[in-house]
Amino acid sequence: MLKKLHLTFSVVLFFFLNISFLRADLLIPNNSIEPADVIKIQLVALMNNDKKFEDSGIEQTWNFAHPNNKKNTGPLPNFKMMIKGNSYQMLLDHMSHTITEVGSGENWAQFEVIILDKEKIYHKFNWQVERFTLEGPLQGCWLTTVVSNPIPLGSSI
Repeated sequence: MLKKLHLTFSVVLFFFLNISFLRADLLIPNNSIEPADVIKIQLVALMNNDKKFEDSGIEQTWNFAHPNNKKNTGPLPNFKMMIKGNSYQMLLDHMSHTITEVGSGENWAQFEVIILDKEKIYHKFNWQVERFTLEGPLQGCWLTTVVSNPIPLGSSI
């Protein structure tokens, strides 16, 4: 019985170690990353969604979502479905983006984000990040709390 338990533990440990190696190239939040850079990390990742591995851009974006945001969207599989749905799918593999700060305070910053999607249509988003103030590994990190629904701005042609 003990041998079987040890073997099961070894298989589970091997599985999780391999998963962590696959995801090792994703950035994790730290308190030296500035608010606009959080959004840039997320947008560049979404622009190149499947470049590192399938849905790596979505997973990178998830890494910088505020825990309260994650509670609202549900676990990562739900977040993936949300991003691939009608409301946000234009972020995937978009052609370009601009990030403009529109306001900030000590623990929050809001930005206007304009993306040009792969169909050459512009979309505007309001994107907000907040500094995580609770104790723990995320303390002091800037994380996304709100991304508005897109506002279509028309074609680039």
